[in-house]
Amino acid sequence: MTIADEADVLARELVDARARTLALTADLQGERELGPKLPIVNPPRWELGHVAWFQERWCLRRRGDTLEPSLLPQADALYDSMAVAHDLRWHLPLPPWRETLEYMERVLEAVLERLARGQADPYFVRLALFHEDMHGEAFFYTRQTLGYPAPPIGAPPAETGSAPPARGDAELAGGVFYLGAFPNQPFVFDNEKWAHPVRVKPYRISRTAVSNAEFLEFVEEGGYRRRELWSEAGWRWRETARAEHPVYWEKRDGQWFERRFDAWRPLPPGAAVLHVNWYEAEAFCRWAGRRLPTEAEWEMAAAWSGEGGLPHQKRRYPWGDAPPEPARACLDGWHRDPADVQACAAGDSAAGCRQMLGNVWEWTADWFLPYPGFVRDPYKEYSEPWFGNHKVLRGGCFATRARLIHNAWRNFYTPDRRDVFAGFRTCAVD
Repeated sequence: MTIADEADVLARELVDARARTLALTADLQGERELGPKLPIVNPPRWELGHVAWFQERWCLRRRGDTLEPSLLPQADALYDSMAVAHDLRWHLPLPPWRETLEYMERVLEAVLERLARGQADPYFVRLALFHEDMHGEAFFYTRQTLGYPAPPIGAPPAETGSAPPARGDAELAGGVFYLGAFPNQPFVFDNEKWAHPVRVKPYRISRTAVSNAEFLEFVEEGGYRRRELWSEAGWRWRETARAEHPVYWEKRDGQWFERRFDAWRPLPPGAAVLHVNWYEAEAFCRWAGRRLPTEAEWEMAAAWSGEGGLPHQKRRYPWGDAPPEPARACLDGWHRDPADVQACAAGDSAAGCRQMLGNVWEWTADWFLPYPGFVRDPYKEYSEPWFGNHKVLRGGCFATRARLIHNAWRNFYTPDRRDVFAGFRTCAVD
């Protein structure tokens, strides 16, 4: 790809990301601009300004170790997420909604102009692009948390044909596996660097994520009240939260329902369980006589090429190197719901695991830690502050943008978070 071709691709993706951001927030103007003050959401008007500020910070203002002035006076005091405490974001002198959108437009136009002139650094343009994509997913979380309507982003793609169900476990022989990203990829975050050899013992991992029906058995057999199933930290969380079932479930007249955005519906038994935290996943595993996969086991099941040869030969996506499409992965937010765990058979990994990318983020057993030789990238706050007290999730969810995700991509949240579009799959205990 030539430099000009790369600039054209980046320009189209920036415009696409902005269109998605605006679609996700179009109906939040007015009373919802700030919304209720909760520790797991941001006020939408602040978050929109932050997206523009971040893009301007890395694509327009950066001059070596110094920053040029912002297009918006006092932008650093308003939108720097590492300097502005979360609780203060509702009380800042934020520009009105219309002026915030104008700031976003001015920044994007300036970045597109620099791209057209060949004066933009592709690395930092991608950083800003993926940052906006991640905030787009966060707007999905906000709408679910606050019970707002499903995002108005158009109809989902057409359904694909049926395929044989994926049942039971996939067996992997283990061996030396190269965990992480290789330098030949167009962009990776610092926490993915770099692929390094780890020895994985033979293991068996479920071909699908845990479904609502499977998790419901755990709930109805009293799993939330059985102390022996929970770790000490997990039990403290359960007692504090008074949890008896997943956060958006409710039983009415003997039937289970779940809330998706602003609507209650009968619990779909075949869909992947959603909005369970790491503690809940761990307790389910103990109840089922299973365990969560390690990061290396998860990535090996997703990326193993199915061929002989060198141990570092692996796929970018579970199905190969072709980019994601709806038949292979439930991504890009069009479905606005997790799919049935049997959907997207065309995206099966060589090991026979389904939906390793898309549908629901999947908790792993591991704490979020740096890989050997870690060196932080210029955006130093992305990974390093969170090492050691977050758990790793893998694979993306139905709201994740397809251009963002691949087999080596690492997400990370504290183990108590239930607002994330997260589920899990399990491994056999040998």
